[in-house]
Amino acid sequence: MITFSKILALSPHPDDAELGAGGTIAKFTEEGKKVYYVTFSCCEKSMPQGLPGNLLRIECQNSTKLLGISPDNLILLDYEVRTFPAYRQQILENLIEFNEKIKPDLVLVPSSSDTHQDHQTIYNEALRAFKKTSSIWGYEHPWNNLTFTTDIFVKLEERHIAKKIEALSQYKSQDFRAYFEEKYIRALAYTRGTQVDFSFAETFELVRLLVK
Repeated sequence: MITFSKILALSPHPDDAELGAGGTIAKFTEEGKKVYYVTFSCCEKSMPQGLPGNLLRIECQNSTKLLGISPDNLILLDYEVRTFPAYRQQILENLIEFNEKIKPDLVLVPSSSDTHQDHQTIYNEALRAFKKTSSIWGYEHPWNNLTFTTDIFVKLEERHIAKKIEALSQYKSQDFRAYFEEKYIRALAYTRGTQVDFSFAETFELVRLLVK
């Protein structure tokens, strides 16, 4: 039986980890697992006009708290959105430091097929930082994925999906995006569940599996 006790969710921007793995994170915290969450940019320069620059920071704090993540386990970094490739080495050094301090069993990252430049940087540097120490799962963002390999299915219950929806509802600044709509979140979770005869599921690409 493979079990994980410490999980590190890497979210290039606030909301990425919730969108890809919010139900799974809710399940992990419900089970008493320790979940850490790192976001690398609060996207001040891409906020819709008229909204305060720090709003996503506040929304991320509210969202992760609802998922059961301790405020002490939330790390907010300040890289500029859409510039991560220019800071590849610095991001790698951040990740190595997190590995040394947290020692996660499992790391959740954007998938290898994610086309966003910031997401790709986090995937690539996470692979370098954690490949010898942690299992690594890539989460799904259908709007960014050219392809996606459904290697792992996490069985979810209605309460986990409801918690994911509640957490994402904290991102008022992003509610114009179609993939924040409750009907989309439920439809994807239902579709993934149907593939394996679960009520609901989230699916992940298996990047690395270490059985200790």
